[in-house]
Amino acid sequence: MAQFENIFRSSGNPLPAKHPLSHILVGGLGGIVAIAILALMDGSLEAALLLGSFGASCVLIFGFPEAPFSQPRNIIAGHGLSSFVGLLLLTLFGPTWWALALAAGLAIALMMATRTVHPPAGSNPVIIFLAQPGWDFLLFPTLTGAVLLVIVAWVFLKLSKRSAYPAYWW
Repeated sequence: MAQFENIFRSSGNPLPAKHPLSHILVGGLGGIVAIAILALMDGSLEAALLLGSFGASCVLIFGFPEAPFSQPRNIIAGHGLSSFVGLLLLTLFGPTWWALALAAGLAIALMMATRTVHPPAGSNPVIIFLAQPGWDFLLFPTLTGAVLLVIVAWVFLKLSKRSAYPAYWW
């Protein structure tokens, strides 16, 4: 029984510090503005601009704008590389479970090797294998949407004075 209890024992570290209310409000409002802009543009253009992983990108961008994962390089390249890998493996091997697993793992490895890790982008190969889009998915919604997220974040965070975003561009 003691071994079973040891499995679920935590390291004993305390919870992270609470976020200031101003950061919480800016984070939530930033997510609203960014997704609203993409959704409005998505409805007015022929090309789709929304990607499920962009919601998680907003958590990082507006909640933790100083983090390396939230920088433009990571957002744009992370989404681009992960979608490229997903589309490539879907094209080469079809919608098989093992090709999906390989795409997810390769996307992670490629982001790590290029120092462009953006955790939400890790879901792009899964999204691609489920939706089975064409290669235009790389431009719309992946790259166009990621660039628009960065632009919205840059303007919004400058106006809110929440953060000196970005810490670096590329």
